[in-house]
Amino acid sequence: MPQEANESASETVLPERAEMYHRTVLDLQRDWTDSFVYLRSYCKILSKRRWTILSVAIVVTTLAAIYSFKQKPVYRATAELEVDSEVPELQSVDNLFRTVSTDPTFLQTQVDVLKSGNLAWQTIQQLKLDLEPSFTSVLPGGGAGDEGLSPARRARLIAAFKKSLHIDLVPGSRMIQVSFESTDPNLAAEAANALVSNYREYNFHSRYDATREASGYMREQLDELKAKVEQSQQALVNYERANSIVDATGKVNVEEQRLADLSQDLTAAQNDLAQEESLYLLVKSNPEKVGMLAQDRLLQNMDEKYADLKAAYADALARYGPKFPEVIRLGHQINEIQSLIKQYRTLAVERIVHNYQAAFGRVKLLSASVAREKMEVGKLNQLMIQHNLLKHEFETNQALYDNLLTKVKDAAVSSGLRASNVRLVDRAFAPPQPIRPKKARNIAVGLMVGLVLGTTLAFLNEALDTSIKTAEDIERSIAEPVLSVIPSAGVVGRSSLWSVGGRNLAAGRGAAEWALLKHPTSALAESYHTLRTAVLLSSAPCPPRVILVTSTQPFEGKTSTSINLAMGLTQIGKRVLFIDADLRQSSLRRMINTNGRPGLSSILTGTAASEAALCQVKDLPNLRFLPAGQQPPNPADLLASSSMKELMTTLRERFDHVVVDTPPVLMVTDATVLSSFVDGVILVTESHVTSRAALARTHRILEDAGAKILGCVLNKVDLRYDGYYGSNYRYYARYYSPPSSGRGFSARRVHRSFRHRDTFKTYGSGEISASRSGASGEIA
Repeated sequence: MPQEANESASETVLPERAEMYHRTVLDLQRDWTDSFVYLRSYCKILSKRRWTILSVAIVVTTLAAIYSFKQKPVYRATAELEVDSEVPELQSVDNLFRTVSTDPTFLQTQVDVLKSGNLAWQTIQQLKLDLEPSFTSVLPGGGAGDEGLSPARRARLIAAFKKSLHIDLVPGSRMIQVSFESTDPNLAAEAANALVSNYREYNFHSRYDATREASGYMREQLDELKAKVEQSQQALVNYERANSIVDATGKVNVEEQRLADLSQDLTAAQNDLAQEESLYLLVKSNPEKVGMLAQDRLLQNMDEKYADLKAAYADALARYGPKFPEVIRLGHQINEIQSLIKQYRTLAVERIVHNYQAAFGRVKLLSASVAREKMEVGKLNQLMIQHNLLKHEFETNQALYDNLLTKVKDAAVSSGLRASNVRLVDRAFAPPQPIRPKKARNIAVGLMVGLVLGTTLAFLNEALDTSIKTAEDIERSIAEPVLSVIPSAGVVGRSSLWSVGGRNLAAGRGAAEWALLKHPTSALAESYHTLRTAVLLSSAPCPPRVILVTSTQPFEGKTSTSINLAMGLTQIGKRVLFIDADLRQSSLRRMINTNGRPGLSSILTGTAASEAALCQVKDLPNLRFLPAGQQPPNPADLLASSSMKELMTTLRERFDHVVVDTPPVLMVTDATVLSSFVDGVILVTESHVTSRAALARTHRILEDAGAKILGCVLNKVDLRYDGYYGSNYRYYARYYSPPSSGRGFSARRVHRSFRHRDTFKTYGSGEISASRSGASGEIA
């Protein structure tokens, strides 16, 4: 009775409560998704694909270890050289030890010389490496062969020597490191030292031979230069004698100084002429102002006196009249001073004209003198051009002769000196430890590479996997709610964490179909309780009465889901009918022996009545079962007939709930046809199997048929990888375990844990599990 009361209360949940429930679940889910979503996804992928990662890492690490242990140990001996720059000119005794800054290109050239084939072949012959097994073993085809020292074998020997040789420049110095690698440590040291010795000999001989050749060439050039010096000197003497040149430099300086003086006088005369000409033109145009223009004080005073007399005469004339004696006297004075002014103006103009003519004549004479002096200087310069050419040729030949004579004498001395710009700093010694193989490093690198490759392969496989994995994938693909998440029965049975009361859940055939009866307190049974509650609340306060359960493809768990849903509804006191509507490949025919009994096909074909076809399930008095019956030739036509519609109407009136198990939607049209006769459709998807495209196609088909989709069920979730769900079911199993299991803990601790975890979705409380004693599957 308390169980029925609790479930009745669940059925009559107000719409406000259902709405509040959905809103709360969505908020919690969004909070969890927004926090560490990427990190959680990556960890889930790595956990799920861990065997792929470990397999690739083990394979790569094993290959690296095999390669490292099979490889012969290789030793490297190193000698160090100090190389100074080459001096451009031949060295003398004084500058023999002079240091010059090192050119990087010069050092690189010396490195290339050390790598040359001639030095390599000389070292091979010196150490008889062509007969050394540890060296010839690296040759293509080994060291065996009867070809002797043929060009082909010689080329292979040189190539093998260069492969083992390493020349390195020490950054920021003039040091060169010469290293040789071999499986024999003594041979490695001998080869490095021999190559260094041959290089030093080559460097000395090349410098010595170059000095001797240059000395012989310079002696030949010395005789030629001597003859040229004599010829150029004789030509210079003959030219000076022919042109009467004694002191060419002094004569040129006198003529140039005279020309400079005349040019300076001409410039001064031209300036004077310009001033006199300007004054002449002004006086000529305005002779009355000659006194002011010529700045003649006498004329200026006479002009002022004349102006004063005129003013006095005008004043007296106005006062006394023309007959007054004073007026007559002033008139005579005015006439006298006018005569004097005119006389002095004429003299001033004549003086200005005379000065202008004199300045003009002086400029003319100086211009002629300058022109004559320029001609003299030009003639002298013409003579000096040839003289300077002859003199420069003589001096150049003399300097070349002196310089070459000095170099010839220095070359005779320096050719006998054993001077070298290469010095041996450290000899090569037999190394005590090999440089490779570095087994630990190779194995570590192999492990890292294997992990990287395995992780890359794992993420690549995950990226190419388009299957449904989580409830969020379903909601993103078709925008339908997930009613429940069903764990995989096989995984639950194999995990000790899912044991209840000291007993592991049974795995294999029938474990999921009868979970509510065989293991009513298990996590698997609880997931079906969640599905039952979600279905009842999906359209509260009027839950769906006729429920169709289908899937996209076969073997996704629709039959086990429909059976457990039907049993879960009976556990809350409802009268439930379970219909096996898969008339083609019914899995219940194999699970329950119904051979010979009438079923749904018999009712639709009219060969049997509905009462005769209904079966009573043992130990579940509220559960009736309608098997599929014999397989008809036209299942889709029977399910779409009016008989099926009438049958569904009749059964709806007799039972509280009718659960219909149908074939997959994408395989046949049976589920699509029946979707119009039911109140709601539950779509079952299998985790990591059902593809997003198949789910979207199934959803579109059902929507086009007018079906009301209640939601989806995510089935067969692998709790070993999908920690999102696994942790919650582990909490459930520990909480509901009997005290004898030793794994129970307080409800307060459970509440505290659940309070911070939004993934445990509970849709109601108070459901009473069915009896554990029932192991149904039997038909009454």
